[in-house]
Amino acid sequence: MVIQGMPFVPGEAAGQITYDPAEASDSHILVLPYADTFSLEQIPAGLVVLGGAPLAHPLIQLQQLGVPTILLNKAEGDALHTGYPFHLDGTSGVLSPASAHREGTRVARAGHHTGRVRTRDGVPVHLRATVTGEMGARTAREVQADAVGLVHSEYLTPALARMPDQAYYERAFGAICQAAAPLPVTIRLLDISVDKKPAWLGNLAGLTGLLGLQGSRLYDIPPVKSVVESQAAALATLARHHDLRVVIPFVNSPEEYRHWRNRLRRWLPPVIPLGPMVETPAAALSLHQLEEVADFVSIGTNDLMQCFFGADRDIPQVAGHLDPYAPSLYRLFRVATRNVNVTRVQLCGLLQQLPGVLPILIGLGFRRFSVSPRLVPLLSEVVSNTDSRKAHGLAQQVCEAQDSQAVRELLGFSGSGEQPTVPWQVGSVRLGLR
Repeated sequence: MVIQGMPFVPGEAAGQITYDPAEASDSHILVLPYADTFSLEQIPAGLVVLGGAPLAHPLIQLQQLGVPTILLNKAEGDALHTGYPFHLDGTSGVLSPASAHREGTRVARAGHHTGRVRTRDGVPVHLRATVTGEMGARTAREVQADAVGLVHSEYLTPALARMPDQAYYERAFGAICQAAAPLPVTIRLLDISVDKKPAWLGNLAGLTGLLGLQGSRLYDIPPVKSVVESQAAALATLARHHDLRVVIPFVNSPEEYRHWRNRLRRWLPPVIPLGPMVETPAAALSLHQLEEVADFVSIGTNDLMQCFFGADRDIPQVAGHLDPYAPSLYRLFRVATRNVNVTRVQLCGLLQQLPGVLPILIGLGFRRFSVSPRLVPLLSEVVSNTDSRKAHGLAQQVCEAQDSQAVRELLGFSGSGEQPTVPWQVGSVRLGLR
């Protein structure tokens, strides 16, 4: 029996199935319900996550571990019995009995490549690393990412639920910069939302749902206001010794960006480039105006997709609505980037990490991507095997496609009535061996 899941973290692993996180070791494949990923302590050889929403914040943090991982529906866990040996391929999403593989099969994580890479026809593409802390920054340097493209500063919190101050951020940001050195580092200012609420923050009216208060919408509200000011003051100090950029989360319009740019320049020196994070359709359709007033622009595809599709990315029950192969999503990108120097725009989030998507985005003109550092080697190979001219033609076909099934067929995921090689709605069991 072979189980086809959704690939999530590349690499291969082999071991006995266990459902017990306390038992997990480098000789086990740990099967873990999505809700339990918050408390993962032991590091297994491989991970199977059941019932997870792929764009959810906990799974994005999980990527930083670099453990080969696939996602399955909860029902598929019934086919995995404790103690049975399995082989997991996090690149293809396939979970198969270990007996199907030759003895001595190499089990490894992704190798070392470089984030400074060119397409097959010589077009430079920048692969940067998205990190949550010092460990991710160190990995970014090890895999030779082009830069640290995004630091999730909301995951940096002092012990005992203390409110962070300037001194704390100088230490925390400084450790990341030193671990990544000599790579440039982009820090995203505090990005609080209902699912990323720090322990030091009390109850706030309006901090509910994916369309409520979040990101920069909280920057005038105590105590968030003072914490963001502490971040800015710390970054001003660190800019004397490190190559820094700063991004403002959840900016909805050019007017909002100018407002926060002018406010933040009270602390941030001109040497630090400043830009908005585009995470709503309204902001995406204002990309040309934002590019004119910002030093750079980043697009956060995770939040953009949940706003665009009207589905909360942290709710597994609606995960299927966040379809990365929907042609309407790429039509949005095509319209948004008209009259824009798209090579200056950085794409962040999970979208470009999914099978078949990166060539489409290259075909639409994007050249800067921030991804999980463990995925830089794999995506470097994808870029090297992509012809940008053919990718442009593919992107136009995707935009004109009738539906997501047609897009999957264009990408070669299905044909002759077969199931997609890598389905978005994960968890299909296939009998027999590949």
